[in-house]
Amino acid sequence: MPSAAPDPALLDRFERDLGRLISPDPPPSEGEFRTGIALSGGPDSLALLLLAAAIGPVKAMTVDHGLRADSASEAETAGAAARWLGVPHEIMKVSVRDGGDGLQGEARRARYAALGDWARREGLAAILTAHHADDQAETMLMRLSRGAGLSGLTGIRPVRPLDETDPSGPLLVRPLLGWRKVELEAIVTVAGIEPARDPSNYSDRFDRTAARALLAATPWLDPIRFSSSAGHLRDADEALEALTGRFLIDALSVTEVGVELTPGGAPREIVRRGLRRMFSGHFDAHPDGPGLDRLMATLAAGGTGMLGPVLAKGGPIWTFRAAPPRRSV
Repeated sequence: MPSAAPDPALLDRFERDLGRLISPDPPPSEGEFRTGIALSGGPDSLALLLLAAAIGPVKAMTVDHGLRADSASEAETAGAAARWLGVPHEIMKVSVRDGGDGLQGEARRARYAALGDWARREGLAAILTAHHADDQAETMLMRLSRGAGLSGLTGIRPVRPLDETDPSGPLLVRPLLGWRKVELEAIVTVAGIEPARDPSNYSDRFDRTAARALLAATPWLDPIRFSSSAGHLRDADEALEALTGRFLIDALSVTEVGVELTPGGAPREIVRRGLRRMFSGHFDAHPDGPGLDRLMATLAAGGTGMLGPVLAKGGPIWTFRAAPPRRSV
């Protein structure tokens, strides 16, 4: 079998990309593992494993969703590749049911829950996944087709808490968003490893397959440029989030019966974001964009409305309170 170590120039590039997302200081002591790899056994995650294992100690975990007859054997094959590289590996089986987010969405939810459990049990600071520039471009195309706003068009975030409710917990890190899939395939080929191929990646059932086909048929749609645009949009999104926080300091007040918001002359997008935070933080509600836009128009005209579990009244000061429970018949 050929040497597993990727080209030194690729390792330098990977180390720089990873270093921009997470700090290696202080360095891990001998025998200490702080970084985990989400290893599916496909070419992308195998390339990530090869790169990460060459620059520092890592562990790997494969989630077996049990959605295909050969998923268990693929997980074992992924484990064999990890062990060949001297990387500790384990397999976690999860149960997936087709729910509100569709089969792929439910599988994703189960996978990240399993990765979170593993990270906390092993004391890992970060889990790396192999999302790359092609994935980013596909995601942005799908979200554009659904009418996403600025936050949605930021695409796949390079780093975020693995559990959004625990900001101080393990991080989910995507160091390959500036890499093309073809580059990752080449790393695996040079290493002499045969990757698994997930048939769902080629299924017409999923929007991502159509987005992938569009990119392949349209050479001037450059995934690296998509990743660059996603970065610019994230910068703008973060700036708006900061401005929203400042707006709410003066505009939001809690009363005995609910919440008051004074929109004043604030830009529409700042008010919209402020309302999202208010609904989430005070009423545990998460309205969709069109519903929130309709409510804003009603309140701006001085009317009253209801959105989810919240009653609202407009005017110079907008008031919000929990709707009374519905009577059962």
